[in-house]
Amino acid sequence: MEDTSVTPSPGGQCARDAAFPTNPVAGVQQLLVALADPVRLEMVRRLKNTGSPMPCALLYDGINKSTATHHFKALREAGITERLVIDGHTHQRLRVDEVNAAVPGLLDSIVASANLEGTSRAVPSCT
Repeated sequence: MEDTSVTPSPGGQCARDAAFPTNPVAGVQQLLVALADPVRLEMVRRLKNTGSPMPCALLYDGINKSTATHHFKALREAGITERLVIDGHTHQRLRVDEVNAAVPGLLDSIVASANLEGTSRAVPSCT
């Protein structure tokens, strides 16, 4: 039986979105395909660095809502994220424990690399 327990946010209500049950974590190839897209990688990077569910709108810049929805769906189908409703607002949660159980170290390695890449892009070169 699927675990449907969810910890509420401080002072708020939290529930899984019944229309989108949590998918099992995909195999390593599908995980890598999902994380290969730069928009999805940035979404995962933001979720991992925050360490808690985030409102969908805070997970992307420069794309429209329908495109973001497509990327959220790809991440959910790979089992990387799940959709939650907190105080009536849709949030995404990174399934760190579940992904690490399936492919140990994958998220840590990829997000650490993305963080370094983001830092090096933000620092102007001295040439």
